[in-house]
Amino acid sequence: MTTNPFKRFFNNDHIVLVVILLNSLIIYLQEIGHDCSFLTYADLLCTLFFVVEMIVKHTLFGFKGYWTDGWNRFDGLLVIISLPSLVAPFVDLTSFNFSVLLTLRLMRLLRLFRVLHFFPKIEQIVAGLKRGLKATGVILAAFGLLLFIFGVINCGLYRDIAPQYFSTPLDAVYTMFRIFTVEGWYEIPDAIAAATSPAVAFLSKVYFSLLLGVFGLLGMSFINSVFVDAMVEDNNDDIKTQLDRIEQKLNDLQQHNNKL
Repeated sequence: MTTNPFKRFFNNDHIVLVVILLNSLIIYLQEIGHDCSFLTYADLLCTLFFVVEMIVKHTLFGFKGYWTDGWNRFDGLLVIISLPSLVAPFVDLTSFNFSVLLTLRLMRLLRLFRVLHFFPKIEQIVAGLKRGLKATGVILAAFGLLLFIFGVINCGLYRDIAPQYFSTPLDAVYTMFRIFTVEGWYEIPDAIAAATSPAVAFLSKVYFSLLLGVFGLLGMSFINSVFVDAMVEDNNDDIKTQLDRIEQKLNDLQQHNNKL
């Protein structure tokens, strides 16, 4: 631990967390319309604090030591992409187009993600998410392929009947995603039924109901179960280890009783 008070101040996680929470409050007040010069300069000071914090940690851990740590990389990238917001108080932003303003705002808002690594057991949560994504990677790829296939098919079938849902393949893929995730799925066959003959309406309702049942209810439940099982895999390993220890102790106790 460094004895330099300046470096110790900027390397203190509790102080960093307080500044992040303060910056979050400032950004919240600005986003709801309370945008005054005091809040603008307070936000600027928070940004400068994060820049100095990153520089101090580079002096403590070195360039390689800083960027080899996962959370430091995360924090450093957020600080770097928010640097353009430092010039905002000194530049007339009305001369920029809307996309530039959105970019500056987004870069500033991304700083709020820094609070993530102060969550309790966040490392275990992130590790569980990685295991879950790895376990479901092939399944998600197959899910995406099915979305594309049925999107293209339904675009050809219903483009003229329900153009609000199937006018282009991209719109059709999004519509299929809504059905697979059970999001307002009934609106789609109802819209088709209102614009076509009773026979086509009936067949379309049966068709979309099957899609919902097979890919929406069963398919999504399967993906969720695999994902959750992979996330808690380390907990299962701990339980298995404890059960093995208990079993070993019972075996030792039985052998001891047999000797008696």
